[in-house]
Amino acid sequence: MEVDVEQKKVTMKELKASDPRWCTGWGDYTILVGMRKFMVANQLAPSDTVHVSGIGCSGRVPHYLNTYGLHGIHGRAIPLAMGIVLTRPDLNVFIHSGDGDSISIGGNHLLHGIHKNFNCVYLMFDNQIYGLTKQQTSPTSSKGLITQSQPTGSYLEPINPIKFALGLGASFVGSTAEWMGNHMVEMIDNAFKHKGFSFIHVAQRCPKFNPAAWNYQGSDWVTFLEHDNDVSADLKFAPDAQSVHHDSSDIDEAFKHAANVPNVFGVFYKKKKTIYDEVMRNVLEDAPDCDRSQLLDKYKI
Repeated sequence: MEVDVEQKKVTMKELKASDPRWCTGWGDYTILVGMRKFMVANQLAPSDTVHVSGIGCSGRVPHYLNTYGLHGIHGRAIPLAMGIVLTRPDLNVFIHSGDGDSISIGGNHLLHGIHKNFNCVYLMFDNQIYGLTKQQTSPTSSKGLITQSQPTGSYLEPINPIKFALGLGASFVGSTAEWMGNHMVEMIDNAFKHKGFSFIHVAQRCPKFNPAAWNYQGSDWVTFLEHDNDVSADLKFAPDAQSVHHDSSDIDEAFKHAANVPNVFGVFYKKKKTIYDEVMRNVLEDAPDCDRSQLLDKYKI
């Protein structure tokens, strides 16, 4: 006799693994809560979800979510996550990575992760500093910022993460801020529903080691990108912000708006592209019936 057992409802309480330990006022707290809200809204089962991270403050996220998780080494979250996606396409995979972990130590892997376009949501926590190791210059630090590694001030202009992702041909590029709760949760939802490598830049506060980053107390400097079926402006947290209409399928317009980052938030670009993990699974399925030349021609690899 079969017993119909109703699936247990996913709750905020159920998703909390332990009390997080970050500095007071750290933006990671709100990113963590936002991720839990998103999972509850979509009823993502913890047993079907994996959070992967590298080293840094963002690296602790998998420890605080009651799902499967993998805390990897510095800059290597992407190849670990891709291994999961290739072998378990049924799982929901999220990658959490800081600005240094993403663009410095892990820059090579981010390049190839975007290029392969395997199916995951990638959140880049950008506090414009190395926080865990106590205030060293990161690739996104503002020029002139005084840090432990450059006490006379950072020498270079910061890397623009949005231009970086767009330039590499990312199939989904968005930017949000951890203090804009509704906007952030909606952005994660939008990225999750996109098939492929969804890159989300998350502006994140670091009051301890980089209080100058992100003028989050004022909202007149914020511009929201709005388009049908994309992420809405969050005027609760930025009542003085301006909103501009943007076609997220227009790569040229996306680059124009990216020039004004870090003040612009929304979906910059999204497009359907070949997904690496799907190609690889098809290759394996067809391998016994085809020779190598036929596979290369069929899948354009």
